[in-house]
Amino acid sequence: MKLKDPGLLREAAFVAGAWRPVRNDGATVSNPANGERVGEQPMLALAEVEQAIESAHAAFGAWREHTGKERAAVLRRWADLVMANADDLAWIMTAEQGKPLAEARGEIAYAASFLEWFGEEAKRGYGHTIPEPRRGQRIKVIKEPLGVCAAITPWNFPSAMVTRKVAPAIAAGCTVLLKPAPQTPFSALALCVLAERAGLPQGVLSVLTGEARMIGEAFCESHLIRKISFTGSTAVGKSLMANAAGTLKKLSLELGGNAPFIVFDDADVEAAVAGAKASKFRNAGQTCVCVNRFFVQRGIHDAFVARLKAAVADLRVGDGYAEGTTIGPLVNHAAVEKVERLVMQAIDAGATADLVVRAPAGGSFYAPTVLTGVQPSMQISREEIFGPVAAITRFDTEDEVIRLANATRYGLAAYVYTQNMRRGHRIERELEYGIIGVNEGLISTEVAPFGGVKESGFGKEGSFYGLDEYLDSKYICHGGVA
Repeated sequence: MKLKDPGLLREAAFVAGAWRPVRNDGATVSNPANGERVGEQPMLALAEVEQAIESAHAAFGAWREHTGKERAAVLRRWADLVMANADDLAWIMTAEQGKPLAEARGEIAYAASFLEWFGEEAKRGYGHTIPEPRRGQRIKVIKEPLGVCAAITPWNFPSAMVTRKVAPAIAAGCTVLLKPAPQTPFSALALCVLAERAGLPQGVLSVLTGEARMIGEAFCESHLIRKISFTGSTAVGKSLMANAAGTLKKLSLELGGNAPFIVFDDADVEAAVAGAKASKFRNAGQTCVCVNRFFVQRGIHDAFVARLKAAVADLRVGDGYAEGTTIGPLVNHAAVEKVERLVMQAIDAGATADLVVRAPAGGSFYAPTVLTGVQPSMQISREEIFGPVAAITRFDTEDEVIRLANATRYGLAAYVYTQNMRRGHRIERELEYGIIGVNEGLISTEVAPFGGVKESGFGKEGSFYGLDEYLDSKYICHGGVA
């Protein structure tokens, strides 16, 4: 791997301020584009996970006493180090996750933005004073860090999802136990190397690799852990919620999605196609806010489909390191098989598929596909695709498309394209989603709250709302002050 700083690739876990190297039980991480070995990650034992929890608890008392300004300085240094090492971090990400280098570099900048943002927000954990109901009283509310927090991150954005969870926790004065996805541990570990260099005190952050169920159960059962933040499938999120009930932890869950992308007859076709391409095919369609269902009004349907096919034809599928690649592999062969199953079921049920780009042989590649004639009853309309397939359904009326868009148990992101602003305002009220892009396909930013409703989970990440997820409000009533 072409790294300027080979020390960023750590085949070790980071437990209680010490690096734990791979033993004879390491698990191999491979590049999904070609199957080549990237490295090995340690499979930590339960005792090591418990040690990390104890260390985080011991470090919390001192870390919470740091001022917001002091915590901000560490996060600022960390952000600067991330950007200074952006090329190396992107190379590591492409090796283990597969996305094109250009996308990986973009994600590194996005990851750094959370460190910068929450470094600034660390100084703004404001409380309140409340007018007293009786003479002689003074009422105030102060914000305090929750305590030890656990973060479980996914493989599709292996750097940005780390900082989106870890940065607000550290800014609030919490200590953090991070469990990265087993497919992509090295991006998280490289960030930990830089956090250590930035001066983050021992025990404030541990990165734990190993068997996911064992670590997750340890997090849920520990009375020392006050919060779990998880991004992943709805099924696993429900399991974590049930297991954490015994210790009444605070939870943030960012789960599955089934995003609608609605294009009305009066939409700007070029803008809608550009938004569709950005939202659907970024990261090979492997994003939680990725478009899953296209609803296109009858009058504009054929023009939109023709322009989308032309735009998709410009995509290039291949190894993320190859020049000109815009679509990398899916995360593994099981992901390819799932997408193939959904597409074949749709075709068997009457949909038409256009494969306008070829995918190379070998690796976990899937050719970008445009499906037309898709019906809401098809499995591909009900299940998260997580691949580069645009499934398009024709609709006639506004009432019809609102009903279709909301006919899902998920509610993370939705997109609407219309030049009728009265319609846009109507629909943003009626759509049952936590995030809505109106004439915009790229909606993720560190300055806005990210999170869903219904079975897409609860809790917000990013913005000043994200800091509150790691703070408790303490009410204090003083008597006899007059």
